[in-house]
Amino acid sequence: MAAPARSVAVPALSPKLLSVALLSVGLMLLLAYLVGFDQGAVSQSGMFLHELMHDGRHLLGVPCH
Repeated sequence: MAAPARSVAVPALSPKLLSVALLSVGLMLLLAYLVGFDQGAVSQSGMFLHELMHDGRHLLGVPCH
């Protein structure tokens, strides 16, 4: 005879928590773009952003030279 199934309570996701999570993901994607994509030779914003993010790029292991 099989044991009776247990019910597990799953908390509801509130709209406020969902909006904060989506905003956080968006900011992280923007940060990844700024640090990883905008590199010197193919820079879309000039060398200022490249130099500003230089150390962060090396910290993440993204080559830039």
